[in-house]
Amino acid sequence: MRRIEVGGAAPYGVEVGAGVLDGARPSERQVALIHPVDLPAALVARVQSVLSPVLTVPVPARDDCKTLAVFSDVLSRLAQVNLPRDGAVVGLGGGAATDLAGFVAASYLRGVAFYTMPTTLLGMVDAAVGGKTGVNLPEGKNLVGAFWPPRAVWCDTTTLTTLPEAVFREGAAEAFKHGLISDPSLLDRVTAPGFRPGGPGLEDTLADAIAVKAGVVTRDLTEQGERAFLNFGHTLAHALEAVTDHAVPHGEAVAYGMHYAARLSRALGGADLTRRTRAFLVWQRPAPLPAVTFEEARTFMARDKKADADGVRFVLLRDLAQPYLTRVPEAQLRAVFQAWQADLRELNLLA
Repeated sequence: MRRIEVGGAAPYGVEVGAGVLDGARPSERQVALIHPVDLPAALVARVQSVLSPVLTVPVPARDDCKTLAVFSDVLSRLAQVNLPRDGAVVGLGGGAATDLAGFVAASYLRGVAFYTMPTTLLGMVDAAVGGKTGVNLPEGKNLVGAFWPPRAVWCDTTTLTTLPEAVFREGAAEAFKHGLISDPSLLDRVTAPGFRPGGPGLEDTLADAIAVKAGVVTRDLTEQGERAFLNFGHTLAHALEAVTDHAVPHGEAVAYGMHYAARLSRALGGADLTRRTRAFLVWQRPAPLPAVTFEEARTFMARDKKADADGVRFVLLRDLAQPYLTRVPEAQLRAVFQAWQADLRELNLLA
């Protein structure tokens, strides 16, 4: 078992290892459990036996749960059982479910304790750590939410054995991204044979990828500076999700977005890292991307959370582990978009 400490004003620990859910013990006496409806019943029952929740709320799977309607319904359910101010909300499941649960916790009674139990690779490496919570709007992804750090995070690697291979590979995108922006040793480890559910390299690679994010959010919880670097590849990724009404899973969108950002980085004078991002796409084997025009993507990129009064900004790389934030002329964005699409056609990844 590995433990990663997240510092800052409200420090907490992230436990990574097989069976850590069985030792999960929130300090609050009354807890509400939120989980996606498609989670294996045996896993839900296992967590219920540990937590004895006063309320269990199944929510729609994946991003279908990240709506204001679902958010409102869950809040009403908490009020109906009189969950007290000294109670807690526990999010069990993938990144979408824990994003929703955290926003519920941040909003109910103006804030109650929050714990996460991520069950997907994507949830463990990204969503469960850092305190970003929220839901989507039709106008874009994660446009409503709050910074609300959890009290503890339990990443039980045994839950990953329930995932289809495609879902596991989808989640690897965030770990690969941490290699690009901070710890290059992760790049080859993420795509190595041992990085698989139950594999010998899983726990340490997972813990080291989480440690990258833990370090960043310790220094910059509310994204005033370097936390924006964690969004490498996400400006286009979130646009692809929004344009396709979330038909493209987040991790696959991030893989596509990282390759675009690597091409932009090279076009602006950075090192050529496109070989790395292209190789990751080949390894991940995402579903072919639906046809998306630059104009469609540009509309949603303009609403990216890194945008300011002067417009959209991109996280790019001067070289491995050398991220920076910059603006890119629209003509260059368009030209690189066309070259990026040509790459995807060559890889048979454009529908």
